[in-house]
Amino acid sequence: MKKYLFFLAAVVLSSAVLSCSSDDEEVENSDETKRVVNMMSNAEPVMLTAAQKQFAADNNTFTLKFLKTVNEADQSGKSFIYSPLSITYVLGMVNDAAEGLTEKELEETLGFHEGGIQAVNEYCKTLIEGLPKVDNTVTLNMANAIFVNKDTATLKTQYEQDMQTYYDAKAEALSFKAANTLGHINGWCNEKTKGMIPTILDTVNPYAVAYLLNAIYFNANWASKFDEKNTRKETFTTENGSTQVPLMHQNVLINYFKNDTFAAIEMPYGNGFWKMTVMLPEEGRTTDDVISELAQRGLTKAYSTCEVDLKLPRFETMSDTDDKLIGLLKKMGIRQAFDSQYAQIPNMCEQGNVYISMMRQKAAIKVNEEGSEAAAVTIAGVDFTTAVPVEIPKASFHANRPFVYLITEASSGVILFVGKFTGA
Repeated sequence: MKKYLFFLAAVVLSSAVLSCSSDDEEVENSDETKRVVNMMSNAEPVMLTAAQKQFAADNNTFTLKFLKTVNEADQSGKSFIYSPLSITYVLGMVNDAAEGLTEKELEETLGFHEGGIQAVNEYCKTLIEGLPKVDNTVTLNMANAIFVNKDTATLKTQYEQDMQTYYDAKAEALSFKAANTLGHINGWCNEKTKGMIPTILDTVNPYAVAYLLNAIYFNANWASKFDEKNTRKETFTTENGSTQVPLMHQNVLINYFKNDTFAAIEMPYGNGFWKMTVMLPEEGRTTDDVISELAQRGLTKAYSTCEVDLKLPRFETMSDTDDKLIGLLKKMGIRQAFDSQYAQIPNMCEQGNVYISMMRQKAAIKVNEEGSEAAAVTIAGVDFTTAVPVEIPKASFHANRPFVYLITEASSGVILFVGKFTGA
């Protein structure tokens, strides 16, 4: 429902409002229109370069693909919430120390298309500094941290400087064998999420090199709040039957879209830059169909402003990837960073090359008549690689003479075609 805190592109209601009953019917200069104009006057939008706008669009693609990946992996039928943006920040901090194929996989999967470490860092810095200022009626806190095992590792000076400059992450050296270290790291999560995510680790690995963390906290009131007296318990149809849930109710002027797969509304918060996009499957369709279409086509921009009779559940959801996050990211194309033999992350620690040995995210959301409160924490633990990476050899392959070729199926090993090309 809260289509994640990572939907960052600001799409706001236009002051020239169109009714959904007719494309030609124009709404008069109503109080609602004036309210939209007034709240927009206090906006401080994030200013991105052309390259950064492309980063944002392509990172949204990563977000929607992650949604599809986690949805396919989770067959429990339960609600879930995750923040791919939080994952992006933790992997962005790893990317700063990466090289070669490891850096390439990270940047391509996250939507940065080998943009380069400097460009990725500057993009992340722009969002950290700009997003909290977009709307002073909305609370958005983004925090990063690095806890280093002082018994085993020292961060490289340049890496430590980059983390401070671009991610506002101050490295803190701790003894991972100390009894109070677990409480210290979990206390950071609890503080940065205002108690929504009280813990992220169950135990501290005393031999780990470091833990990299990102926390995002979001709290905003609806631009048009629901009246609590209009909330009623009503039937909510599930995949396996039905249940009773509290449905909030109001008639509101908001952006609306409908196609053969789903109907959608954009429910604005605060001054209108932040929004919740809610997508409801059409008759005979499922949430799987909606997610598949999003992953394939991206977010639609074909909304029109309509007066909507809106019912929305009041709900709370908590999610935990536990030990599954690395597997999900491997499916999406990030593999070397998690490989203890082949990871190329040499620029983080003085003592040698590291790889990501564990990764986890916890997230939570509360939606009620006033608005929404949501938080996520992502953590990555890094360890030294088990072998010193060898120089990857380079080669030239010019097929400018006759050659033989095969077409094979990898999972079975079956050869489907064999051939020879002679040029004649």
